[in-house]
Amino acid sequence: MPTYIVTCKDNATPEQIEQAKKHAIDNGGKIGHEYSLIKGFSVTFPDDAVQTLESHEHVKAVEKDQEVKTQ
Repeated sequence: MPTYIVTCKDNATPEQIEQAKKHAIDNGGKIGHEYSLIKGFSVTFPDDAVQTLESHEHVKAVEKDQEVKTQ
């Protein structure tokens, strides 16, 4: 399963972030890292079900985790 970075909305409360994480777990995901600089977390999630994460009311964005290179 691929890993995704989930960013919650700027106005999301800690409880709402927990709801988003629970939603991910309930739909087959496994939480990886929890970020402190942004309101978000990484999750290993089934590729064919990623739309359930994107449509969650407290989620701002979902993007596939990948290596970033600089020149």
